[in-house]
Amino acid sequence: MLLISCPNCGPRDETEFHYGGQAHVPYPENPAELTDREWAEYLFYRDNTKGAFAERWLHSTGCRQWFNMLRDTVSYDIQAVYPMGAPRPATAIPPAAEAGTASLAADSTTTGSSAPSISATSTASSTTAPEGAIK
Repeated sequence: MLLISCPNCGPRDETEFHYGGQAHVPYPENPAELTDREWAEYLFYRDNTKGAFAERWLHSTGCRQWFNMLRDTVSYDIQAVYPMGAPRPATAIPPAAEAGTASLAADSTTTGSSAPSISATSTASSTTAPEGAIK
């Protein structure tokens, strides 16, 4: 669970807040001139970055004010909280490494390098269904 520091109310549990999407998405200068595709891109297409990401949040059960947050999408670390209309601050924490978090162990099921070993000494009781199970 995240502890979000509201600029007006101080630190609160994330259940008091609602995510509002990507921050700093400019409204089109001439909306009447946009095609349907351009409107769709403005309304629905958003960045999906790995690392620092600027987001809008609403303190819905507190002061009911919107604010922006710079949060790392990999580690969930909150890097900055700043008011609406303010420019995005410089990234305080370097972006996450491009390497994944899957285990590199030889027997890891996440890497697909080998299957789990099956013992040749299994007993007959291990192949029968547990009591109460339906076959």
